[in-house]
Amino acid sequence: MITIREYDLETLKATLKDLGYPAFRGDQLFNWVHHRGVATRDEMKNIPLALRELVQVKNMTLATRQVSEEDRTQKLLFQLEDGHFVETVLMQYRYGNSICISTQVGCRMGCAFCASTIDGLKRNLTAGEMLGQVYEANTLVTEKINHVVLMGSGEPLENYEEVVKFLRIINHEKGYHLSLRNITLSTCGLIPQMLRLAGEDLPLTLAISLHGASDEVRSSLMPINRKYPVKELMEAVDYYILKTHRRVTLEYAMIRGVNDAPEQAHLLRNLLEGKLVHVNLIPVNAVAESGFFPSPEKDIIKFKSILEKKGINTTIRRELGSDINAACGQLRNSYHPTKVEIVQRH
Repeated sequence: MITIREYDLETLKATLKDLGYPAFRGDQLFNWVHHRGVATRDEMKNIPLALRELVQVKNMTLATRQVSEEDRTQKLLFQLEDGHFVETVLMQYRYGNSICISTQVGCRMGCAFCASTIDGLKRNLTAGEMLGQVYEANTLVTEKINHVVLMGSGEPLENYEEVVKFLRIINHEKGYHLSLRNITLSTCGLIPQMLRLAGEDLPLTLAISLHGASDEVRSSLMPINRKYPVKELMEAVDYYILKTHRRVTLEYAMIRGVNDAPEQAHLLRNLLEGKLVHVNLIPVNAVAESGFFPSPEKDIIKFKSILEKKGINTTIRRELGSDINAACGQLRNSYHPTKVEIVQRH
């Protein structure tokens, strides 16, 4: 059975050629699934029945859907064909619909504040399973999703090949044709893959999960810092900017009593001054196992002002879906035998 979501156009044509079908059938199938977004093979009226019986479209089913009463953010839990679950968050903004997709089932990066990593990594997602999250979510909105963020469960750059395949398929002019400038890829800072990505000619937005301006603080939150410390990470950021001429976003989770003191803001300011970067301050999601809670609003505003006085572009992320625990990993963990208690924000 050929799951069309898994195929780029050229591979699909080659596969069909091996089965005795002409190349234009590949164009037709690719158009039906990636451009028109059909959900079943029966909708492909110009495809011979014999060929339709060889293909399938869907590679996941919607297990549960939560909709925020506050801002209409939707938390979606999909069940994959092997029984694993994966989370997706669909958000509505003034500029359109944005989706945050997962790239792995679980995560092994071990970030102390993240619910996704509690049960470890189960497996990588395929490019088709990443696309499936976008295509399935599209059926729930009236206007097409026009922004994609790879910031759900998992470390995208640890699943490098499938992520790049996903990016090229969703950008394909004969398919979904989403501009890469409308895609953000978030990484905890896998330096070799960052350097490789810089040479891929993919004009997306790279977001680095920083969360600490010193090795002491960052290592306490993110084990990856012990392998790739802050100085080396910043050198990789400099290289990425030089190579791509693209501004890099730095994600900074504001955690009460851990990394939100003015001294930390001054360290971060000194680290970033003069760089083509944007800092996104994020009140941390409260997960009982971590013991972490978001910084008070006044501390976040003060932190922001310290950075801005040195000309560092800084924003505070708007909180969406707090009433449905829209943080990645929280819904999936509620379906896991080992329950995760979620602490509501105050």
